[in-house]
Order: sequence, then structure tokens, then C-alpha cells
Amino acid sequence: MAQAKRGIRVRTHGLGRRFGLSGRAWVALACAVAVVVIATVAGLRLAHGDDFSVERGEKASTSAAAPADVSDSEARPVVMVHVDGAVANPGVYELAGEDVRVDDAVVAAGGLVEGADTSSLNLAAPVEDGSKVHVPTVSETSDAAVTTGAASSSGAASTGLVNINLATSEQLQSLPGVGEATAAAIIQDREQNGPFSSCEDLMRVSGIGEKKYARIEGLICV
Repeated sequence: MAQAKRGIRVRTHGLGRRFGLSGRAWVALACAVAVVVIATVAGLRLAHGDDFSVERGEKASTSAAAPADVSDSEARPVVMVHVDGAVANPGVYELAGEDVRVDDAVVAAGGLVEGADTSSLNLAAPVEDGSKVHVPTVSETSDAAVTTGAASSSGAASTGLVNINLATSEQLQSLPGVGEATAAAIIQDREQNGPFSSCEDLMRVSGIGEKKYARIEGLICV
């Protein structure tokens, strides 16, 4: 054992003499080398970690831009409207926009033709999906005036029929199945779309279907 220990001391001191270092200095040098190696490895890991964090940042920026692409592709609201009467191309049109007006529907149908009468048509009125816009002609308006000439200013014709173009809310409510809300809808429709050309046009009003119209058909006129 003593010789083994002396052998170790000799080899240790021999290395120390060879490099000019004592035993403690040799240990300190070994520790310094270990620190350098550890620092180098840590630096490499940190460098790889930085590269990875950049890649994640790029992915995040790509995903953040996705909602903007979706919002750009969203379609605007679309309404379908039936345009007829004194327009160039009567028909059913799809109009896209947040605030579609009667004038937009008329323009979509090719615009007004000669003889159109818009005196009773509100071109600035909003258009609802599934509604109808009728542009009367001058002669059509004149014929309607002649037809209603026999009616009194109260909207009741000499025959006792209720004129749906002139009747007040109270007179409209005298018809079976017509309440305050339906009477208001009739008045609003004729203000926005012009006078009713025929009694059947009353069914264009929301709330008046074929069954309700059948009950009041014999009690109204235009």
C-alpha cells in the first residue's frame, strides 16, 4: 500500500514537474477546463434555443394573420327584390349592400323608362328581402285617379267598398282579419311602393296571405 501511494505521488509530482505545476495548481487547471467545456455546451444549447424561439414567432405571426383573411372573404348582405312597372328590365334582382334603397332596385332593373311616374314612389325608402317595387306610369296613375274619383275623401267608395289606396287606419281595420298592425303595414306599403294597381296587389303586404285576402276581396276596391 505504501509503495502504491508513493507511486501515485511520483506520477502526480512527475506531471507537476513536467508542466511546472504543483498538485493544487493541476486540480485548479482541470476545474477551469471543465468550466470552459460546460460553458461551451450551455452556449450551444442557448443558441439552438434562440433558433427555435424565432421559428415559433414566425408561426405565431402567420396564424395571427388568418382571421384577417377570413373577414376579408365574408360576403355582404344580399336581398332579393321584384322590380316591375315602368322600368327597362322588370324582373327579380339580388342586391348586395348594407342599406339597399328603392332607387338601387330601379337602377338594377335598367332605370326608369319614358312615361314613368315616381310622384307617389319613395325612391329613398329601404328595400327588404323578398319585397316588390312597382313603378307606375303616368297613365296608370291617371287611371287610378279616375277609378277613385267616385270615392269620398274618407276612403269609402260610393258602393260602400273600402278603397285600399285612400282608406285610413280605422277604415282598414273595419275589414275582417285586419288589425292595427296590418292596417299600418298597408299604409306603409302604399307610401313606399306607390298605390295598389289592383286589389290583388294587397297580398304583397306582409301579413296578408291568400286566406285573409279571400275574406276581404269583396269588400275592397282601388
